[in-house]
Amino acid sequence: MAINENITKRNTLLAQKVIKGLESRNMSGYFASSKEEALKLAMVLIPTGSSVTMGGAMSAHEIGLVKELKEGNYNFIDRDEYEDKRAAMLAAYDADVFLSSANAITEDGILVNIDGNANRVSAIAQGPKKVVFIVGMNKVCPDVDSALKRARNVAAPINAQRFGLSTPCCKTGSCMDCKSPDTICCQFLVTRFSRHAERIHVILVNDSLGF
Repeated sequence: MAINENITKRNTLLAQKVIKGLESRNMSGYFASSKEEALKLAMVLIPTGSSVTMGGAMSAHEIGLVKELKEGNYNFIDRDEYEDKRAAMLAAYDADVFLSSANAITEDGILVNIDGNANRVSAIAQGPKKVVFIVGMNKVCPDVDSALKRARNVAAPINAQRFGLSTPCCKTGSCMDCKSPDTICCQFLVTRFSRHAERIHVILVNDSLGF
């Protein structure tokens, strides 16, 4: 379904604000008017021959990026194809490019992510030479508090349901601040600045992507 013209105008203006915030935090931001444009931007950021892996980024699948990388001249490290999942996760730390999305991003460019096993948030924080985020404009929140609420009350329950976990949020649809053995809200990562220029790149997409 095509994005409404008024929504596109709003998203374009808001994205400019987010990108300015990212740049002030030593991170790079881009705005793609469509999934197709987002794919083209991502491919420019990922040199041919790169080793690439990811941390469960549904948004990267939705724009066709994972398919493009698997079919192209790239060393795509797919942990689903590894018998030794730990080996696949460890390989991510030495990858040229790590793909991710964000559970939320603030209007001034702070990224918020929640993780269960920590393989995703740890790779965002340290390891891979470059991190490329694919983020739908539905993830943009006014501030860190609202971003954390979105991550806990929107992204986490949906992901818990998607994985068939037994957590209170699967039944209530919102965070119960549980300590269930199945909880995926184990680690919280707030990325407010990058010490390494040109490492973190965020492609904001004029669409509703992921959860």
